[in-house]
Amino acid sequence: MSDTLADQVATDTVARFRRATTASDIPAILDTLTEDAELVSPLSGRLVFRGHADLTPLLTLIYRPRSHLRWTDTLGTGNTRVLLGEAKAGPFPLTEAMVLTLTPNGRIHRLSPHLRPWLALTAVAIYLGPNLLRYPGAIRRAAGPHR
Repeated sequence: MSDTLADQVATDTVARFRRATTASDIPAILDTLTEDAELVSPLSGRLVFRGHADLTPLLTLIYRPRSHLRWTDTLGTGNTRVLLGEAKAGPFPLTEAMVLTLTPNGRIHRLSPHLRPWLALTAVAIYLGPNLLRYPGAIRRAAGPHR
């Protein structure tokens, strides 16, 4: 695949990811990801959720309806893109920089969200923590040895 074509495929994938996340369309989000995609937890930095089976409940909690997510910009070319966005965590405004690492065929392999400010991040943790406890296997695997 030529560099120009690969860059266009990656751009299209990122655009589909943006649309899917703002629409809370979990199947469409998963369609942009590789089967072994990884999401690095912005809460712990040590938890890495891998694969569609473990990412599905996490993404469902994160991209729930009424998160008020709005992506404001996309930066980068090639296999690394950064999405800048705004959302709400409860009553608190949240800003996000989502680093996406794509494969040569244009699918997203790694998601590394960076959230701020601290108060909004705390609200995210308070919401996600108890809800993720319903998926102990996913948490155990995310905490396991990393490649």
